[in-house]
Amino acid sequence: MNWNQLKTILWLRWRLSRNQWSRGGQINAVLTMIITAIGLGISVIGGIAGVLIGSLAMAKVEPATLLLIWDIIILAFSFFWLIGLISEIQRSETIDIGRMLHLPVFLRDIFIINYLTSHFTPSVVLFLPVMLGLSIGLFLGKSWLMIFMLPLVLGFVFMISAWTYCLRGWLVTLMVNKRRRRAIIAGITFGFILIFQLPNLLGQFMHNHHRPKPNVVKQNTGVGQDKNKLEIPGALLIAHRYVPILWVGNGAMTLAQGKPLSAVLCAAGAFAIGGLGLRRAYRSTIRFYQGQATGKVTTRKPKAKKVVKAQSNFIERQLPCVSNEASAMGLAFLRSIMRAPEIKMMLGTNLLIFLIIGGSMLLRHSARFSEAYKPFVATGAIVVTFFGMSQLMFNLFGADRIGFRMLVLTPVRRERILLGKNLAYLPIALFIGLILLILVKFIGHIPVLFIFAATLQLIAAFFLLSMVGNLVSVLVPFRIAPGSMKPTKNSTLTTLLIIVSHMMFPVTMAPMFIAPITGLLFSKAHLLPAGPTNLIVSAVLLALILFAYNRSLPSLGKLLQQREKKILEVVTREVE
Repeated sequence: MNWNQLKTILWLRWRLSRNQWSRGGQINAVLTMIITAIGLGISVIGGIAGVLIGSLAMAKVEPATLLLIWDIIILAFSFFWLIGLISEIQRSETIDIGRMLHLPVFLRDIFIINYLTSHFTPSVVLFLPVMLGLSIGLFLGKSWLMIFMLPLVLGFVFMISAWTYCLRGWLVTLMVNKRRRRAIIAGITFGFILIFQLPNLLGQFMHNHHRPKPNVVKQNTGVGQDKNKLEIPGALLIAHRYVPILWVGNGAMTLAQGKPLSAVLCAAGAFAIGGLGLRRAYRSTIRFYQGQATGKVTTRKPKAKKVVKAQSNFIERQLPCVSNEASAMGLAFLRSIMRAPEIKMMLGTNLLIFLIIGGSMLLRHSARFSEAYKPFVATGAIVVTFFGMSQLMFNLFGADRIGFRMLVLTPVRRERILLGKNLAYLPIALFIGLILLILVKFIGHIPVLFIFAATLQLIAAFFLLSMVGNLVSVLVPFRIAPGSMKPTKNSTLTTLLIIVSHMMFPVTMAPMFIAPITGLLFSKAHLLPAGPTNLIVSAVLLALILFAYNRSLPSLGKLLQQREKKILEVVTREVE
């Protein structure tokens, strides 16, 4: 590619970006320019501050302390880099290579431009000037050997960005299928949460155990031994030699000790690893745009004759004690939920967060639980179960969109549609609730009788929340954007009603605490033990709520029939 072609392509890219800003309005363009100016200002200030801190403060620290400081900086950079990777998991190319295939240009040059522009991320803008400034400051204030920190830092960033770009190129070949794309995003989100919460969980499990002190290696800097000198475990020093993400800290320590060979080798290794990642990214990108992403030659296989066997369909099954119409509706809605990655992602993320945060809190405070207040822990787990599900149960028709027309045209009584909608979420509520109850049973040492009572409260809370959710779903429907759980643009009144309806969740769940409160009062008055009282009251509460739910269905069905045209208009309207 000659200079004129490159200049034309860059001008075209700038023109397209300018048109996008102008289409968003003058306010949006001004805000974008202000944010860009602020980012550049922070970058410059960070570089200057890095030079001053490196030359004045860090130049006087010991090599072991220098290693620790660089490790903290690298880990913070990696953390923000992973956040950016998850928020924009699909590669967003500055120049679409697919549109350049018919032009007489080298795709390698377009690929390099896209790779270079991929560095304009908040993590690079914030951290790279600081790291370069610290390296220059150490060179000015500590030793001339610290100049090797510049290629080491640049090599580290190049290694991380190259393999990240390769990862995005690989994921884009998998995410052509939208359903698979959402599932991959959900899986990466789960993995991200687990990675950063695993140390917390392990720390909670090992909190009460006495761990032996590790063997340490004292850093000799030519000064007499000091008791306050930082001691680094020998295993950690070995890890810094072989783990690429720790090479920057290892290079800073060895340079401070007057040994430049290790830093030079780490910098060369980082550039070599980054070069391999960039080469692989280029090859996978070109193969993808040329239709050779799989690398497999498709061959037509002879069709074998199959004997068709009569099999029962999932939707054709019959639920016990439920009419045929409600049973078919419930199973159809359940299948729709199981095939919606955004719903599975939301429910799975909530469950994972509750398990991690709730598990750590129970591990930390389980010894403080009094026997009289353990039933409240089990009931609290029931309330937590529906905290993440309330968004779905308070908007039963928001995710139907065009499919709601089928419900309007279906010759089924409307109360049975509501019943089917509610029954579709019952297995999910039981699954999440029982997992949380098992967690509090073994971690909080809750008696089995209280767990049985909490199971009854779980079912009662589901049908109580279903009654409120049916009413709110009919009165305040709102459309959910495809592929996400994000509401579309609504009026101010609708937004206010949504907020008020979600604020009703604690009030709706308040009756679930009647059973543990009654058990506590009866046990204090020496009338009945807390366990049997809690179980009996929970059973009575479940019977009353089931009766009220059954009586509410006909009236709510009539209300749905009156407002179904309004709901259809809301959930099928394209407003994004």
